[in-house]
Amino acid sequence: MSAEAEAGGGAERREREHRAGKLTARERIELLLDENTFEELDKFVRHRCTDFGMAEQRPPGDGFVTGFGRIHGRLTYVFAQDFTVFGGSLSETNAQKICKIMDLAMRAGAPVVGLNDSGGARIQEGVASLAGYADIFLRNTLASGVIPQISAIMGACAGGAVYSPAITDFIFMTRDTSYMFVTGPDVIKTVTHEEVTKQELGGAMTHNEKSGVAHFVSRDDADCLAMIRELLSFLPSNNLEDPPRRPCAQVPDCRNEALNTVVPDDPQKPYDIKDVVHGVVDDGYFFEVHEHFAKNLVVGFARLDGRPVGIVANQPAFLAGVLDINASVKGARFVRFCDAFNIPLITFEDVPGFLPGTQQEFGGIIKHGAKLLFAFAEATVPKITVITRKAYGGAYCVMASKHIRTDANFAWPGAEIAVMGPEGAVNIVYKRELDKTPEEERAALREEKIAEFRARFANPFVAAERGYIDAVIEPAETRGKLITALRALENKRDSNPRKKHGNIPL
Repeated sequence: MSAEAEAGGGAERREREHRAGKLTARERIELLLDENTFEELDKFVRHRCTDFGMAEQRPPGDGFVTGFGRIHGRLTYVFAQDFTVFGGSLSETNAQKICKIMDLAMRAGAPVVGLNDSGGARIQEGVASLAGYADIFLRNTLASGVIPQISAIMGACAGGAVYSPAITDFIFMTRDTSYMFVTGPDVIKTVTHEEVTKQELGGAMTHNEKSGVAHFVSRDDADCLAMIRELLSFLPSNNLEDPPRRPCAQVPDCRNEALNTVVPDDPQKPYDIKDVVHGVVDDGYFFEVHEHFAKNLVVGFARLDGRPVGIVANQPAFLAGVLDINASVKGARFVRFCDAFNIPLITFEDVPGFLPGTQQEFGGIIKHGAKLLFAFAEATVPKITVITRKAYGGAYCVMASKHIRTDANFAWPGAEIAVMGPEGAVNIVYKRELDKTPEEERAALREEKIAEFRARFANPFVAAERGYIDAVIEPAETRGKLITALRALENKRDSNPRKKHGNIPL
C-alpha cells in the first residue's frame, strides 16, 4: 500500500507533469526539506465518497502528501497537493489531513508551507469538500501572526484553492506553470463576454506586478522551493521566538564612503534607494519582497550584525518615491508581518508626499494610506528610521516618524523635512507678495524666496532642535549607527493598550 500511495496517479501522469515543466508533489517536498528529514503523516488515508463511481477509485493518501521535516535544521510542517490524483482537488478527507498538520504546527510552534497545485473543491463530494475549505480557512486565520504560513502556487489553482493562500503570509508563483483565479477564462467569457488567457488572467506576473496578490515569482519549481528556504532563513519559527541570527564577518561599524555621494545634489534627480540598502546591510545582501508590485516602495529582509531586519524604503527612482494606494497596502502588510514575528524595522525615507489625482482619491488613498500609518504606529518591535533626502507633509509622519513611537530617527545632512517642498511652500506663503510684484521681477523674487525657504526649513536641523531627529549623521556611517541602535534596542519592551484587536482601516 505504501508503494501505491507513493505512485500517486501513476507513471504516465507523473511524466505528463514533467513534460509540462513541473515536479511531482513528493519531488517538491524532497527539494524543499533538508535531506532525509521528511516524516509523512496520513499516508494511507482514503476518501469516503461513494457517488459518481468514486467508490472504485480510492487511492491511498487521497492526492495530498502531508507531514513534517526540517529546513535549515528547524522543524517545518508541509503539505503538497498531487495534481496526478483527481487534479489535486480538495476532499473532505484530504482537507482533514491539512487541518491535522496545521493543528500540530500551532502546538509545536513551527511554520507551515503549502505546495498548492489544485483545481479546487472535489465536485463529486459537494458540500463536504466546501466544508473542508472552510476548516482550512479558519486555521489559516487563527494561525496568522502565530506561525509563519507560506504558500507556493505550483500549478493552476482556482476557486476555493486560492483563498487559503491569500490568508497566508507570503505567496510564491512559478513564472510559466502557475495560475491563480477565482473563476477561469471560460467562465469569464460566459458571464462577462471578456476574452482573456490563463496567463493574462492569473499568471505569475499578473499577480506579482498588477494585483499584488503574489509576493515572489520564480523560474521553475526548483527555484521556487529554494526561494522558500531562503525566506525561512530570516524568520522565527513562531511569534514567541526571535529571528535566527547568523555570524557576521563584516565589521559592524565599517564606513561606506560610496554612500556620501549616492544622493544627487539636485533634489529633483532620482537615485536607486536599493544602492543605499545594499551599502548598509550585511554583505550587501537584500532579499526583496513584492519586487514587481508598487515599485515606489521597496520592502524585504536583510541582516545587520547577523540579525534579520525588515527593510521599508521609498524608491525615488520610481514615481519619485511617492506613497500611493498600492505602496501603502504593500508596506502596511509587510510592517505588520515583521511586527508579528519580532523582526526589527529599518525605514529609509525619501518621500515627497502622497500621490495626488482623482484616481487615487476615488480609489481611497485616504483609507489606504492610513493602513501604513496604522501599521507603523501599532508596531512595537525596534524601529529605526533614516531620512536620506525628502520627508514632506503627512508622508513624513507616516514613514515611521518619531511621533509614532519610532525608537531612533536619523537624518543625512541633505535631508529636507517640511510640510512641502520649497517651491510649493513659496507659492502659498508668498502668494500675495508674488502677485503684487511686476511680472518681469516675479521670477527672480520667487527664486530668492525659494532659496530662503530652503535654507531655513529644507534641512534636518529644525527637526533635530525639537528632538524629532536624534542625530544628523554622515551617510558613510549609517551602518554603524544602525547596528549600535539595534544593539541598544535588543531588549526593547513595548505594548499597546489592552483590547481584542485594533480596527485597521480596511
